[in-house]
Amino acid sequence: MAKRKLNENDVPEESLQASEPSTNDVQTEVSSPPKAKALKAKATATATAASFADLGLEPRLLRACRDNRWATPTAVQSQAIPLALSGRDVMARSGTGTGKTAAYLLPLLHNTLRRSGSTSLILVPTKELALQITKAAKALSAHCGQDISVLNIAGNMSEAVVKASLTAKPHIVIATPARAWANINNGALAVGALANLVVDEADLVMGYGFKEDLDQIAQNIPAGVQKFLMSATLNTEVESLSSLLCTDPAVLKLDDLDKTAQKVKQYVIKCAEEEKFLLIYAMFKLQLIKGKSIIFVGDTDRSYRVKLFLEQFGIKSCVLNSELPLASRLHIVDEFNKNIYNILIASDETEIVGSQESGPRPKKKAKKEKSQESQTDSGVSRGIDFLNVSCVLNFDFPATFKSYFHRIGRTARAGKSGTAISFIIPKDQYRKHKSTSFAACENDEAILKEVEANQQEGQKLENYNFDMKRLEPFRYRFTDALRSVTRIAIREARIKEIRLELSKSQKLSRYFEENPEALAHLRHDQTLNHPARIQPHLKNVPDYLLPAGRKPQDVGFVGLNMLRPDRKKFVKGRGRKVVRGRNGKVDPLKTFNARGKGKK
Repeated sequence: MAKRKLNENDVPEESLQASEPSTNDVQTEVSSPPKAKALKAKATATATAASFADLGLEPRLLRACRDNRWATPTAVQSQAIPLALSGRDVMARSGTGTGKTAAYLLPLLHNTLRRSGSTSLILVPTKELALQITKAAKALSAHCGQDISVLNIAGNMSEAVVKASLTAKPHIVIATPARAWANINNGALAVGALANLVVDEADLVMGYGFKEDLDQIAQNIPAGVQKFLMSATLNTEVESLSSLLCTDPAVLKLDDLDKTAQKVKQYVIKCAEEEKFLLIYAMFKLQLIKGKSIIFVGDTDRSYRVKLFLEQFGIKSCVLNSELPLASRLHIVDEFNKNIYNILIASDETEIVGSQESGPRPKKKAKKEKSQESQTDSGVSRGIDFLNVSCVLNFDFPATFKSYFHRIGRTARAGKSGTAISFIIPKDQYRKHKSTSFAACENDEAILKEVEANQQEGQKLENYNFDMKRLEPFRYRFTDALRSVTRIAIREARIKEIRLELSKSQKLSRYFEENPEALAHLRHDQTLNHPARIQPHLKNVPDYLLPAGRKPQDVGFVGLNMLRPDRKKFVKGRGRKVVRGRNGKVDPLKTFNARGKGKK
């Protein structure tokens, strides 16, 4: 690792190799905070590296990159990794799915292998994201043996277990800011040997109420620690965090090359409130949407309403529910990524991936200047990595335009294409169907205008141009199914799923062994009927209902007494059915008339 060179103002000084600017280059701004009084310079980054070997990484890490089938570095990786290896603090803005995690993990692992006894601390806003980064770090260090140890303390481990694990001095520690500060404060996590500090999803970390913890961590971090701030946006809160933590950071404001490649086709459908359910039924039943899909809804009740509605037609889906335990939520994400479910219904709430169980207690009074955007710009649209999503369906339009772009960032990742479809409720249709109305939909048109105004060059929203008249034959089935999904059914479905997850909990297994009656009470709910009345006839779609106008095949006249080819021949008698065996004799056990004597 190259040593930092300090100038006369005690500020690290590095020279950037700049190539001649071209139309395809990504603009990279390298700036310093006002306190450093260093000269601001703008440099054009070199073209994307041809391979990871060109970045000068350790051979064992290159082998892990090959195992992950990473051919060439992404824009953020090819620019952030050389700066990190040279010792600079890095603050990078790059869109979702552009490889920010590997952009800081690879130089961290490289530096750890080159020097022994050092520790790197990675701060994340949620437990789910912590687990995801832990898996990525272990995958990249798979060929490093005992030279790299990774510890995730963001989960629900007891304080004694965390202290015992930290005494082994792991090389990579992953935690939420609250957990990290708690262990720094009690002496379990020593910061004297800290070499690197990473704040991933920095804008979410600030928005989740971890500012006080970050202030305490910053005051205890020794000088000379290299810092990384990674985020999808660079707002004022992230800039204030940069001035608090970083020294002369290299600011990478990267245009999202994968997004500007126009791989996300965005469509809008303006419809009435109840027509959302009609459209989603037709789209999945007629296979207008193929591949794996994420349906974003407004809240938890809404997610179960959509799930129970789709079940009426035999369409399977899973719900990512904020009420479920952390292990259950991670299991649902894992099943979705393994293609066990192709449809995931997610309520884009802070609690789903923003669980603050390990974080500070919420304040009684929120700051007035804290905008609603910072509170709602979270949820499953950020952080968690869903694999091979082909379609994002905004069943309920998000509350902010930034949340919209984060949602559609779940698809078209890693060079693949994707589709985003959004349902919009016009003002004149709002509250026209109260049983399916959702309060946040009142502002759909206003948010849509903001989305259109913030589209990148070359991107646009198109009308889906769905002919609603062709769905008229489906209305009676849709109405019948929607009527079955009542508030009571939704409440019972939520209770049933919570009880089921509790009965499968590993942490409660010992308790259930000692109290079998408690487990019996939980399992009692599984023997009940389905919360919503299932109607088997809705599962199949007759040909005459199809929009293509196909009619049942004409097979000619079929008499009422015509025999089916798969039935055995029988001889008609007077008032009774006669069945003969192979020897020609009448079988009395199979000869009867269910309608009664003398009736045919």
